Amino acid sequence: MIGDESDDRMRRSVTHELDWDPKISGHTVAVEAHGGAVTLSGGVHSYGERLAAVRAAERVYGVRVVTDEIAVNLPDSSTRDDEEISEEITRIMRWSSAIPDMVKADVSHGLVTLRGTVEWTFQSIEAERAIRYLVGIRGINNLIAVKSTHPRVSDVRKSVHEAIGRMADVDARSVWVTSTDGTVHLRGRVHSLAQWRTAGRAAASAPGMERVVNDIVVTP
Repeated sequence: MIGDESDDRMRRSVTHELDWDPKISGHTVAVEAHGGAVTLSGGVHSYGERLAAVRAAERVYGVRVVTDEIAVNLPDSSTRDDEEISEEITRIMRWSSAIPDMVKADVSHGLVTLRGTVEWTFQSIEAERAIRYLVGIRGINNLIAVKSTHPRVSDVRKSVHEAIGRMADVDARSVWVTSTDGTVHLRGRVHSLAQWRTAGRAAASAPGMERVVNDIVVTP
């Protein structure tokens, strides 16, 4: 009974967060909660709104896992052909100094697939971030590979801890960092999925990172 009451409170809290977020308008997102795991379903009008809904759920205290089953139902005014979307993505990437020329995008029925090889994890993240709010996109599949030189483990740990320490909402002392052959492993405890994501993003921005394994535990 206590579990049911806790789940119901979490469901209401996530629903209120969705309703409060101005980036999510006219949504029909349904929320289910069980033991800290939240499932979002229903529909929104853009891929950007879908991402915003997931981020909103992650901000709620006590949420440990978010499963995204939201459908993107584009209104007629937002429907565009694949060639038009592809041309706009090409223009955006051409003007971004953070996205290397070897990154390419394929578009099929509004679904974008990113391919190529970069030297920094943040470049892969930036390529996705740059296009996520384009009108007409239904989803993004990021297949960009990261190939970098392998810096010294001690330098990697120092860079990651410094990057996390610069993030206002994460205490670097609560995160432990190990590194092997370009892969950073994060462990520790934070109080929300939003903080978990922040720590992972900070690690990805450190020099020499090919892959980040984020095993930080979310504990309310």
